[in-house]
Amino acid sequence: MQAMVLDQPGQPLTLRTLPDPVPGPGELLLAVSACAVCRTDLQICTGDLAPRRLPIVLGHQAVGHVIACGEGVSGWQVGDRAGVGWLGAVDGTCRFCQQGRENLCPQAQFTGWDRPGGYADRLVVRADFAFPVPADFPDRAAAPLLCAGVIGYRSLKVAGIEPGERLGLFGFGASASLTIQLARAWGCEVFVFTRNPQEQARARAFGASWVGSYDDRPPAPLAAAITFAPAGAVVVAALKAVDRGGTVAINAIHLDGIPAFPYQLLWLERSLKSVANFTRQDAREFLELAARLPIRTEVELFPLAAANEALERLAAGQLRGSAVLTIA
Repeated sequence: MQAMVLDQPGQPLTLRTLPDPVPGPGELLLAVSACAVCRTDLQICTGDLAPRRLPIVLGHQAVGHVIACGEGVSGWQVGDRAGVGWLGAVDGTCRFCQQGRENLCPQAQFTGWDRPGGYADRLVVRADFAFPVPADFPDRAAAPLLCAGVIGYRSLKVAGIEPGERLGLFGFGASASLTIQLARAWGCEVFVFTRNPQEQARARAFGASWVGSYDDRPPAPLAAAITFAPAGAVVVAALKAVDRGGTVAINAIHLDGIPAFPYQLLWLERSLKSVANFTRQDAREFLELAARLPIRTEVELFPLAAANEALERLAAGQLRGSAVLTIA
């Protein structure tokens, strides 16, 4: 198979020919057709997020077709279209799994971090961690739903936003552009904070009620906020904008550190919550919503061999929507 491989953080990915993987018991082998690029991939490449194994094939927003089923697989057959997300495996026995919080499983494995990912033309996935993809979405449009979309949906749940309330989105990349569509469908008034003029224009086009920079004060206090920018200073800006009793949900697996801030910003029962991974139930709920609303994805296409260019464009803030690797 052809794959883009990370050998060491700080080095470009290398296009390699690797042995075709074979699905084990309970696994599917997919022929990958599209894989969206995520900021988490970039953070693994730079070393901001320590790699779990090296070398590793990155990518955790993959869409493909089943070309082989391992022993004991049920519910899937050759030819089915399947989506693969960040959560790749859990133990199913710990207290978190038993409580429906498998996203917190200490033994969880993640696609493109612990398990080989979708920057390749072949991908093995546990059958119980693969998702049927809504028929109305072409492969390249569906790929960003599998992380940017699902984690945005979980962020809304963690933030506790209710229909009709005021919501702040801090940063407006791929995930926020999907999250705003859900919030608008729920009748929320959405305020977007970003310094990037292109992102500000996109936020207005997606129906933001107000757009400003991170340090600007919104015209009214927010019931909840979600931070997408991987910068701790943005978390403090969000705390300043939420009303008493409001929640700031931090949608990031890595931050550069949260600067000291006065307790007054947290007082009056404001709260900070991190958003950690997602559950399979989150994914199923979101994909159903995405098809019903429907959610619209914006993508820029790159061939597999141009994965480094896609990551560079993401790092520079030069993408409109999601970068998606198209794989023959």
